[in-house]
Amino acid sequence: MKQTPFKKVGVSTVPMYGPRAVLICGYAATEHPALLEVFNRIKAPSLPLIFATRDDGAMTLSDLLARPDRSGTDGEPGQTRAIILSGITEDELHRILGAYRAGGLSRPLWATLTPTSENWPLSELLAELDAERRAMENQKQS
Repeated sequence: MKQTPFKKVGVSTVPMYGPRAVLICGYAATEHPALLEVFNRIKAPSLPLIFATRDDGAMTLSDLLARPDRSGTDGEPGQTRAIILSGITEDELHRILGAYRAGGLSRPLWATLTPTSENWPLSELLAELDAERRAMENQKQS
């Protein structure tokens, strides 16, 4: 799988790649109100929140991000907590991360959609993100 290199995030108001949406993975229905509060706090207009379910692993990110706002809220969540952001600005990204930290929620894996990742199945992206997280943790310990 071809990796996209890390790129430092600035403060641009130009939308990043992809349709404007957030794909949320691994959060139980009881946690959805806290997540909704995070996104309400940043006042990002028309930002669809899509909840991936346990059965969505084989679907591509582009197919999942095309779902309607608040879809998947009644499905069983997968095990991996991740938030995949698409079509937002760098300024919104900073506000989302700040609001998330202030909300006291457990730490997920974070990603933004890229031309490479949009065609990946969700399960492959989550595995890659987890491997990157573990590699960074190992590097910090060295």
